[in-house]
Amino acid sequence: MFESFPGGAAERLDRPRYHADLSRVYGSGIGFLNKLERGQHFKERGFPSWEAFADGDWQGALSLADERREDYAQELHQASRLGVTHRRVRVVEFPITPYVQWELFVLRVRVDVGDDIKILDARDISNIERSRPVPEVVILGDAAMYEVVYDEDGNAAGAKRYTDRSLIREMNAGFNALYDRGERFHDFFDREILTLAPPQLSGAPTGSRGSR
Repeated sequence: MFESFPGGAAERLDRPRYHADLSRVYGSGIGFLNKLERGQHFKERGFPSWEAFADGDWQGALSLADERREDYAQELHQASRLGVTHRRVRVVEFPITPYVQWELFVLRVRVDVGDDIKILDARDISNIERSRPVPEVVILGDAAMYEVVYDEDGNAAGAKRYTDRSLIREMNAGFNALYDRGERFHDFFDREILTLAPPQLSGAPTGSRGSR
């Protein structure tokens, strides 16, 4: 499964083509979206909550994250209208990075409006990650899978698009196994995140993800 990924032929898409293709396939009757997130350090320039976080305004960052509540609710309403269910697995390393601490507050807003997100301790998948970390992927039913790729500076630069259905079925099976091993979001959040002091940024995080 993820141990042997990547496999099969992939089409390289730049960021605009990736977003356009994902939107097209998303609306084509896929049935479900599975998302696996692995990176621990990113920048999200243009996202107000992240900008406040990067500027050291922790309370402002949390307030701005909460302001996205209606947007996320509308996103899930649109998914329901299209008959698309969403599931996400967020892999978390310890010690928890400032970026992930911030991101989980954003994801809490999503969970509060009905998003299905589980947390997976990276230590629990060390047997899978012997040769490389599990990939950051978005899987749209059995129609398409996108592996997010990054440029030399760590910025999001599009994706590799896979359409081999046998590969996609295998990756969905791998996702399902990770999802089943994951912890319920609020159980993890209340125990590991809610009690943390506001993060101290010792240096600029790297990478760029785009919209939360």
